[in-house]
This record gives sequence, structure tokens and C-alpha cells, in this order.
Amino acid sequence: MSALPPDTPPTRPESPVQPAAWEKQVLEKLVLEVVHEKRRARRWSIFFRLVFLGILGVIVFGAVMDKFSSAASSGPHTALIELNGEISIDSAASADNINSALQDAFSSPQTKGVILRINSPGGSPVQASQIFAEIERLRAKYDKPVYAVCEEVCASGAYYVAAAANDIYVNPASLVGSIGVLMDGFGFSGLMDKLGVTRRLLTAGANKGFMDPFTPMPEDQKAYALGMLEQIHKQFIAAVEKGRGSRLKVNDQTFSGLVWTGESAVQQGLADGYGTVDQIARDKIKAPDIVDYTLQENVAERLVKRFGASLGMGAVQALSNLGWTLR
Repeated sequence: MSALPPDTPPTRPESPVQPAAWEKQVLEKLVLEVVHEKRRARRWSIFFRLVFLGILGVIVFGAVMDKFSSAASSGPHTALIELNGEISIDSAASADNINSALQDAFSSPQTKGVILRINSPGGSPVQASQIFAEIERLRAKYDKPVYAVCEEVCASGAYYVAAAANDIYVNPASLVGSIGVLMDGFGFSGLMDKLGVTRRLLTAGANKGFMDPFTPMPEDQKAYALGMLEQIHKQFIAAVEKGRGSRLKVNDQTFSGLVWTGESAVQQGLADGYGTVDQIARDKIKAPDIVDYTLQENVAERLVKRFGASLGMGAVQALSNLGWTLR
């Protein structure tokens, strides 16, 4: 080998890349990403808090406006309560809602009389009987008249309620009555036999499978069901007879479950005459100014129902984007 010239400096080996350099870059990126995520999370948190405060403000505003509205209706008036749709525990025509409106209407010193405007095919006999009893109680306590004005339909449980009023007014073409009780369902046992499907129902108690749609109904269970219906029917009849008294012209079809026109209802004593809300307020109660006491959703409740679901989904999506999960 040839020797290097004496003035040539010795070569140094190249310095290897420090592994700490790229690790530091990765760590810096991770830290920055975490900071950005926390900032986004904080922004979303502030956003949802503002939304909540906004909804709360609308609720308070709605409550204040309701109070102002009630205060503005301080003169003598006729109280109106709407009973619309099916009478059931979770509907607008539930006993809780109707009775609460009745209590507000009767207790107002400026209420001269109450009109219950009915457009309902009926529903739960339990809910109807509770409204019937509350009308009777309030009539006796406040000595104020209550009139039922039946418009399109006042049948079954709705007529049960109407029978508690001082008088019932209809339109000649209204559908009124249907004083009866039913229990309905389906039976699929024959279809299952054709399909070769066997129902495996295990019960502790001979009648625990009562009204099961996939097994034939034994005669003793059918008789029991008819007995229950008969008991409820008698309760319905007693309420109608109590409410209508001597005005009712009973015949063999009165309590058969048939529905009549308003004209036929007046002829049979199921109704007292023809009239509208305005006519009854003006001519019977002598208080033409009408104030609606029906319980209604305020603006806030409508907004919450309309936007609540979409807002909730938006929140879940936002949290998912941040890598969060709800458990």
C-alpha cells in the first residue's frame, strides 16, 4: 500500500444520524395533535353549553309568556278545553292532561262556564272514567256549568266523558254513541298448523297464557274475557244513565255499541241539541269571550322535540370525531 502524503489529514468516520432527532419530531407532532384535539373538544364543550343555555332561556321565556297570557285573560270568560284524538294514558287526551286543564278552568274566578270540545273516537275506559269523575267533582265544588260540544266524532270513551257534562250539544251529522266495550286481537294458531310451526309456551299458572295469539283460546278463557267486558260495559252504562238521567230514552239498541248521527242522538236523548262552541258560550254561559285552557306544548318543548334528536346525533358524531365514545 502506498503511504499518504505527510500533509494529508487523517479522515474521520461519518457521524451516524442521531436517533433522538426523528423521535423528537414524532413526539412534537403527537403533542401538537393532542393539543389540537383538546382545543377542538373545548370548543365543542362550549358550543353545547351555549346550546343548553339557549334552550333553557327559551323555556323560561315560554313560561313567562304563558303567565303574561294568562294574566291578560283576566276578564269574565268561557273556558274551553279540547279533547282530541284517542283517550289514552300517553296521549294529549289523557286523564292527567284533561283533568289538569279542567282544574285550572274551574278554579279561575273569572270562568263563568266550561266547554269541553270533543273530537275523539274514544279509548281507554280507565282514563275516560277518571275524567268523568273529575268533572263531577269540579261541578259540585265550584257550582259552574260544563257543556260538551261534540263535533266530528264523540264515541265510546269520548261519550263516556261527555255524559258528565250538564248538557251535550252536537252537529246533525256528528257521530255519537257507541256505548260498548271491545277487546280485539288476532289468532294465528290455524296458520301455524299449516306452516308446521309449533308454539312452545311454558307457563306457571293455568291462565298465564291468557289471550296468547299463537294458541287456540279455550272456552273457559273466552267466557272469562266476556265477563270482564260485561263488567266494564255495565260501568259505562251506569255512568251514562247517571249523567243523562231522565233525558235518556232507552231502547234495546241504546247500549248495543251502535253509533248514531247527531240528529238521532238528539232524538234518543243522548244529546240535548245542536250547537257550536261560540253559540254555547254566547247563549248558554253568557260569556262570549273564550279562553283556551287546553294543556299545550310551549315553544321550548316543541323545539326540544324537533331538534333534540338531531342535536343529540350531532353531539355523538362530534365526540366520535374526537375519538371519544359514550358508554
